[in-house]
Amino acid sequence: MQASEGVRPRKRKSFSELMGYAGRHKYLTYASWVLSAASALCALVPFVYLWLIIRDVVEAEGEFAGMTSLAFYGWMALLFAALSMLVYFAALMCSHLSAFRIASNLRRTALKKVTELPSGFTSHMGSGKIRRIVNESSGATETYLAHQLPDMAGAIVTPLGMIVLLFVFDWRLGLLSLLPTLLAFIVMARMTGKRMAESMRQYQDALDSMNNEAVEYVRGIPVVKTFGQTVYSFKRFKGQIDSYSRWTIAYTKELRAPMIAFTTLINAVFAVLIAAALAITGRGPTDPTFLLNLLFYIIFTPILAVTLNRVMYMSENTMIVTDALDRIHTVLDAQPLPQPAAPKHPADASVRFENVSFRYPGASEDALQDVSFCVGAGQTVALVGPSGGGKTTAASLVSRFWDVSGGRVCVGGADVRDIAKEELSAFVGCVFQDSVLLKTSILDNVPLGRPDATRVQVAAALHEAQCDDILAKLPRGMDTVIGSKGVFLSGGEQQRIAIARVILKDAPVIVLDEATAFADPENEYLVQRAFEKLVAGKTVLMIAHRLTTVAGADKIIVLKDGCVAEAGRHEELLALGGVYAAMWGEYMKSVSWKV
Repeated sequence: MQASEGVRPRKRKSFSELMGYAGRHKYLTYASWVLSAASALCALVPFVYLWLIIRDVVEAEGEFAGMTSLAFYGWMALLFAALSMLVYFAALMCSHLSAFRIASNLRRTALKKVTELPSGFTSHMGSGKIRRIVNESSGATETYLAHQLPDMAGAIVTPLGMIVLLFVFDWRLGLLSLLPTLLAFIVMARMTGKRMAESMRQYQDALDSMNNEAVEYVRGIPVVKTFGQTVYSFKRFKGQIDSYSRWTIAYTKELRAPMIAFTTLINAVFAVLIAAALAITGRGPTDPTFLLNLLFYIIFTPILAVTLNRVMYMSENTMIVTDALDRIHTVLDAQPLPQPAAPKHPADASVRFENVSFRYPGASEDALQDVSFCVGAGQTVALVGPSGGGKTTAASLVSRFWDVSGGRVCVGGADVRDIAKEELSAFVGCVFQDSVLLKTSILDNVPLGRPDATRVQVAAALHEAQCDDILAKLPRGMDTVIGSKGVFLSGGEQQRIAIARVILKDAPVIVLDEATAFADPENEYLVQRAFEKLVAGKTVLMIAHRLTTVAGADKIIVLKDGCVAEAGRHEELLALGGVYAAMWGEYMKSVSWKV
């Protein structure tokens, strides 16, 4: 699923949707509008007093002794300027309190939804993309609510007040001041229309893709450094960087001409006024009032440029927050797997695939096609085959990371879709090749599948998972926090902690997906010993590339191109001389290599 899927216009409902996350704090948002508008009007008043000062100075013609009003005008200008800043500060206080609450509730809602979605959804979308959607997209709404909305109220009120002032003094100069402003507004409207909204979406898509690849690159840094490679070795990451660079440069060049025109026009008011003044005063004697009014317009009209710039960036930020909400809805609108109204219960610990087909979202071909096999209760069945054959996909369907496209997967005779989520989770335990430990203590990491476990039970599970040597070297044993103060574990050690989780969970069905792939020889020996404790009396579905680890399995299923190519015991498959026999021959050659 792409981040841009399901994007639909939200321009009119974005604000009301955000207010739904504000609770009682939404009234602070409304208050910020009123205060910001009042601040904008107060900010115009000092210009009037400044003009009054200039008028009195000009009319005095050097006789300043009787000018008692200048100080009053100056203090009033200062008072309204200070009042404008204080009121605007109060507006931002109100808007920030509301914005922080909305962003917090939005993140909380999105994260809660992520926990409800199937694991396949999060792995398919990518952790980097989900992190950016939850964190940065909600952050975009925070900026919009805290700064842009109050500024929008001020930007609406300011032109209204300015139009009144522009026509109060001299309507001719007022019209001339508005002419370049109107042209600049037309240029701005062309830049910030639907085309820019689509460009903004493409920009965010490029950032999402680059962020996702960056996460994968960071995870692979140890490999990159080991083999002396650079970022260029990660072709997808480098490709995303290049794509983003090309798009950004092309878009910048596309906006270069209209942006130059906009900037020129909003700053051209001064030149238009000077030209008008020269045209009018060149005809003969000039009214002194006209010159005074001209001074007012020269002083006052630069606010037009500031206001138009603010309006332009508000339009851009409105598009950003609309796009951010659309992206958040790729998570919020995703549907969790349906739960049965009348749940069924597994009768035993058997696993059965019945004509199973499955296709990943957005894929053009099935990952599995008409796959059927059975794992009897207490049996160990291995899935082997060439890379991309569908082994991991099949294993993930047992835990219902996805729902099948066709056929059904049964545990204990019941379709996994008819088993309650909590019961299926308790019934199936998984150990993956890239086990993840949370940044918390081992005592908190192990009982994730059994939160009510006691400290004694956790210690027993760690002992059975061959973790005694790990605990012995940690400063606080089970209470040591992983990842803090330089405490890190190797891949094999993390795997043993993960096995302790599943041992403590005591699930009847165990799924092992390349669980020894990243273990060194010493850790692999300990992991294998931990497996002996883990799988005793359990139904096991295991995936392994090291074929010696599956030679003793009750049955071996060979998956190739999403289909069952062969099935049988180790000796039977060797006798067939097919895919498995060829894989075994290649594997035995590889293990005999010596350096």
